[in-house]
Amino acid sequence: MKSLVISVDLGNADYTAHAEEFLMLARGAGADIVEVLTVRRSRPDAAGFIGSGKVEEAAALVKATGAEVVLFDQPLSPAQQRNLERHFDVRVVDRVALILDIFALRAKSHEGKVQVELAQLQHLSTRLTRLWTHLERQRGGIGVRGPGESQLETDRRLIGVRVRALRERLERLQRQRLTQRRARARGQTLSVSLVGYTNAGKSTLFNALTRAGAYAADQLFATLDTTTRRVWIEGAGQVVISDTVGFIRALPPMLIAAFRATLEETVHADLLLHVVDAASPQRDEQAAEVNKVLEDIGARDIPQIRVYNKIDTAGYDPRVERNEHGTIARVFVSALQRKGLDGVRQSIAEFGGLTGNNAWNETVQPE
Repeated sequence: MKSLVISVDLGNADYTAHAEEFLMLARGAGADIVEVLTVRRSRPDAAGFIGSGKVEEAAALVKATGAEVVLFDQPLSPAQQRNLERHFDVRVVDRVALILDIFALRAKSHEGKVQVELAQLQHLSTRLTRLWTHLERQRGGIGVRGPGESQLETDRRLIGVRVRALRERLERLQRQRLTQRRARARGQTLSVSLVGYTNAGKSTLFNALTRAGAYAADQLFATLDTTTRRVWIEGAGQVVISDTVGFIRALPPMLIAAFRATLEETVHADLLLHVVDAASPQRDEQAAEVNKVLEDIGARDIPQIRVYNKIDTAGYDPRVERNEHGTIARVFVSALQRKGLDGVRQSIAEFGGLTGNNAWNETVQPE
């Protein structure tokens, strides 16, 4: 679909990375980007975010390029979206809606689809009025007494009913996961979760460690569904390893809420392997964003080891680095080339040996 991208620079230090990431998101959603309009502002305009002059410039670009949709790299209020669509005469999709669209495209499991639908409906419910403005104007008269208000209320009620049904379904799935976790706890099975920024290579590492064959691709949000496998690691015994959804800067709160059942695999893990793209110029900022989300979901204090992946691209050698206490804190690997995996296994085995005497919590904390 022909798409005009509007990129807004609000003066943040990470704007370039933010803009490049949004273009990756757009292409991942199937957008054919015909033009990118960059707008610099000190603060958003209340009516159209980018100001009336830039709105007119963007409207002209829509006509000149034949764009069928405008992709906005910032979250928009319902009023801003409505005003922009009125000027552009095409659909406007903001950052939140684009991420939701990609999640809907990539979700494969029943649970993943339920979580995405719930987030989409919650997002839609805040913007429902704009869908029925042509009916809301009809205020009575013979044969048309209140159909707009009736239709609007009907849609709100139907969305509310569906949201409640989805939440109940997720609660049932959550109870199932809790039962599984209790069974693992009774068996004293070590639980390890892979976390990290989207496209850091978590699924590739997961496949290399477990030979699970989980879907892995060089794209944002390739994995939405948590996959769990048991694997034997020398020195640790049976270990349960989980691959989880990747994080991204300013992840929409409704997505975090909808995916809470999935993310609880992270909250209840004994150890987090924080996978970092060693070749990314923004790797430190991305790692900080991951830790922000971990804090939001209550997983900030779970012991974690940094696994620097893609060393084949970054030019590093496989190695293990220890902190001042002699505990493994960083492992450098290439999951794609299966280099350095013994270091990951060694770190898990050492953690399994330390958890019995609480030494680990004193020596390894998130960086």
